[in-house]
Amino acid sequence: MEPLLLGIDAGTSSVKAVLLDLGGNLCAVGQAEYPLHHIRPAWVEQDPEDWWQATCKAVGETLAKVPHGAERVLGMAVSSQAPTLLPLDHSGRPLRPAMIWMDRRAESEAARLAELVGAEEIHRITGNRPDSFYLAARLLWLRNHEPEVLKKTWQFAQVNGYLNYRLTGRLTVDPAHAVLMQMRHYATPEWSEVLCSACGVDPAQFPEVVDGHRVQGEVTVEAAKATGLRAGTPVMAGTVDSPAAALEAGVTEPGIAVEMTGTSTVVIIPNDRGLTEPALIAMPHALPGIHLLLGAMVSSGGCLRWFRDQLGQPEAQAAMDHGADAFDLLTQQAAQAGPGSEGVIFLPYMMGERAPLWHANARGVFFGMSLATSKAALVRSILEGAAFALRHNVEVAARAGAEVREMRSVGGCSRSDVWNQIKADVLGMPVLLPRTSVGSPYGAAILAGMGAGAFPDVRKSLAEMVHLDRRFEPNLANHEKYTRIYRVFRDIYDHLKCDFDSAAAITP
Repeated sequence: MEPLLLGIDAGTSSVKAVLLDLGGNLCAVGQAEYPLHHIRPAWVEQDPEDWWQATCKAVGETLAKVPHGAERVLGMAVSSQAPTLLPLDHSGRPLRPAMIWMDRRAESEAARLAELVGAEEIHRITGNRPDSFYLAARLLWLRNHEPEVLKKTWQFAQVNGYLNYRLTGRLTVDPAHAVLMQMRHYATPEWSEVLCSACGVDPAQFPEVVDGHRVQGEVTVEAAKATGLRAGTPVMAGTVDSPAAALEAGVTEPGIAVEMTGTSTVVIIPNDRGLTEPALIAMPHALPGIHLLLGAMVSSGGCLRWFRDQLGQPEAQAAMDHGADAFDLLTQQAAQAGPGSEGVIFLPYMMGERAPLWHANARGVFFGMSLATSKAALVRSILEGAAFALRHNVEVAARAGAEVREMRSVGGCSRSDVWNQIKADVLGMPVLLPRTSVGSPYGAAILAGMGAGAFPDVRKSLAEMVHLDRRFEPNLANHEKYTRIYRVFRDIYDHLKCDFDSAAAITP
């Protein structure tokens, strides 16, 4: 029987598992959801046991779809959402629920770290800016608000690290997750004494760093019973979901980027020089010798979902009546407005913004409406606004030295031809779609294959596996028009930046 590779991704709302053959062909998929707990505004937690139970369910479902599934798994790897604050006691049990990447409770701690250590010094050490997105600020929050938990902490785990621990009994962290913890030197494999001291933690509380494609451990007998896997199956260290998505799209060299787009969007831009840029997120790729600059945008598809839920009832009803998709109906409507959306420009910052603005108080804006503005124009302006935000990140990366000549697109929003063409026109570069787009677990399975020795030359193997089926070329006339509109888009935010902060101070 042909061997298989198992890839798992623990995302923000679900675990997805996939089985690939050694040619990269998709053989089976399984998925299981879990809840988000919004404790207070900006406080977002999850129960690690939910991750484990969903993993067991998704893996068992996937293995059951192929004959002798467990026996054929050559190796496996887990990718995940990041970064996460999860303190474990000496028995490996969580001391509190996990604070996931969406949690923004540590804003004041991020500002305090910038005062204590210096914003430029934090960027010099870690490659990234001080912000509550990263783990350092949340570690300081833990010291300030739950010191008894900090005292009891044996190790701080990431999502995939915790799942690996449940699978193998060994706790490690991969280099990409380690960087997002923001407690480690970006250029050297050492934990920062300065940041550890400022946050009140001991470097011994961080797991051993193991490359994502290296064997981290083997599935234990107990984990085998829970998941349906074969005891002794090799488990690789894994990585963050963004590098895994880059592998799925075959993005391994400078010049070719990928946008992972759904409710939010992350644009992933490789470079081979270890570039950092405070407005973007820097991390190592899952492939040795390659680094990534990431532009993480909070709301893209989320803005369109908001429009559907609040103003798209006719489309939602029509979709129900005819078995269609309301998003497809909305984007088809957008095509009727034409480039420029009848003069309407949309700022897609409805939940604040991360890269490249890092402005929690920014908000969504429809600019330029008149009594003649059509619904189609409003929808199209949302699609264009997300594309303008994407271009902003690409331009910042280019100024840092990471040029992009071709964009690939994966994720739910890549299904819209209208949106893909808008992105090509706004960026002025081709947008390509891989044939297989199941998300980060595909890339995790590739890591499993690397660790198992199935891909001696992984770049060559990916070039053969990743089939680019569709290509959207930019319309040069539309690109010229969009470039003029883009300048106004940027000016609108600059003019409103202080007003966003003033409004936030008086809005409950």
